[in-house]
Amino acid sequence: MPSAFLHPFAKPTRESFVRIVRGEGALVWDADGNELVDGMASLWYCAVGHGRAEIADAVSAQMKQLAAYSCFDPFTNGPAEDLAERLHGIAPMADARVFLCCSGSEAVDTAMKLARIAHVQAGQPQRKLIISRTRGYHGVNYGGTSAQGIAPNRENFGPFVADVVQVPADDVETLASLMAEHGDTVAAVLTEPVQGAAGIYPPHDGYLASLRRLCDQHGAYLIFDEVITGYGRLGSWFAAHHFDVRPDLVTFAKGVTSGYQPLGGVFVGPAPRAALEADPDFFLRHGFTYSGHPAACAAGSVNLDILEREHLLERATHVGAQLRDGFRSLAADGVIDHTRGEGAMWAAGLLPHQNAMAIRDEMLRRGVICRAINTDTLTFAPPLVITDAQVGRIVDTLAEVIASTSA
Repeated sequence: MPSAFLHPFAKPTRESFVRIVRGEGALVWDADGNELVDGMASLWYCAVGHGRAEIADAVSAQMKQLAAYSCFDPFTNGPAEDLAERLHGIAPMADARVFLCCSGSEAVDTAMKLARIAHVQAGQPQRKLIISRTRGYHGVNYGGTSAQGIAPNRENFGPFVADVVQVPADDVETLASLMAEHGDTVAAVLTEPVQGAAGIYPPHDGYLASLRRLCDQHGAYLIFDEVITGYGRLGSWFAAHHFDVRPDLVTFAKGVTSGYQPLGGVFVGPAPRAALEADPDFFLRHGFTYSGHPAACAAGSVNLDILEREHLLERATHVGAQLRDGFRSLAADGVIDHTRGEGAMWAAGLLPHQNAMAIRDEMLRRGVICRAINTDTLTFAPPLVITDAQVGRIVDTLAEVIASTSA
C-alpha cells in the first residue's frame, strides 16, 4: 500500500522508494547502507555537495535569532538585504534588483507577471503575449506549466494561462515571424539558455543573441530561466555570462543555496526596473509569504562563500570536460549514440534498442545516480565538488551497465 506521502513526479500507486539518509560531498547513502555517486546533484542543485556543516550552522544560528518574518511592506530583514546586495554584484545584467521567492516555479511565474506589469507601467498595457520554446521546462505552477514545452507535463492540467504560446525550440525564423505578426503585443520571450529537464539541449550558435536582437527590435523583454544553469553550472555565475547575452529578467533557484534551503528569485534588469519604479505611487501587488526568508537567505550567503572560496565555477569547467570526454569516448566506441551538453551538465543519447529507465535502475543498483529522460536519454549534472575518480566511476558504470544489458 502506498505511504501517506504523495510523491512528486511519480506514480501515485508506487509503494517503495529509495530512502536517502545521508550525504557527504558527491556521495549519498541509502537506508540499506549503499554508497551512491550523486550524478545529478539531487535534482540539478547541490553544487557545493552534501553535508556542509557550515551552511547548516549558519541556518541554525539565524533561526535561533529570527527564523522568519514577512518582508511585505513595511518590513525587511538583514539576511535578505545582504543576500540581495551580494547577488546584485554577480547579476547577469548591470544595475539589477532582486526579487526573492521560494522555488524555480515561483520564480518563473514571478518573471512572467513582472514582464506584463512592467509593460503596463511603461504605458504599453497591450503587451501580454509570452513566447516560450518547445522542450522548455519552466516549473509546474500554472504560469510555468502554460509555458511548458514538454507536452506530457501539460496533459490534462488545462485550461492554461492565456496568451502564452510555444515555438519550435531552435527555429529563429518561426519566432521572428510570430513576433512580427503580433507586433506590439509581445511582452516577453522566455527561454532556458540550455534546456535542461528535456534532456540537456545547448543552444545553436548565435541562437540566444538572435533572441536578444528580436526582443530589442519588437520592444519585448528577454527572460532567461536559469534555475538549472545559474550559480556555476556552466563555469560562470550565469549562462548569460557564459554565452555573453544580456537578458532583461533572469529566474534562479536551486544552486543559490545548493538546496540547503528552498530559495528562488528573479533578477530584474534596467528596462523592467525603470518601468516598475517610474510611478512613485505604484504598489507591486505580488509576493510570497516566504519572500526574503531570513534562514533561507543565510544559507544562500554561505553557499556563495563556498562557491567563491573553493573556486567551484572553475571546477565546473573541469568536471564538464571530464564528462564530455568520457561520454564522447563511449559514443566513438558505439556504446551510446551520442552526447550533448554544456559546462557541467551532460546527456548520454542512447541507441534505439537501449532503454533509459532500465539503464538508470541498473546504474543505481551499481551505485551511480543519474536521471532518465523518456526512453532515450540519461542526464548528468553532479555536484561541482565531485572528484575525478567519481566522475570516472559514472562513465565506467554507464559503460558496464550497457555492456551487461546488451550481452
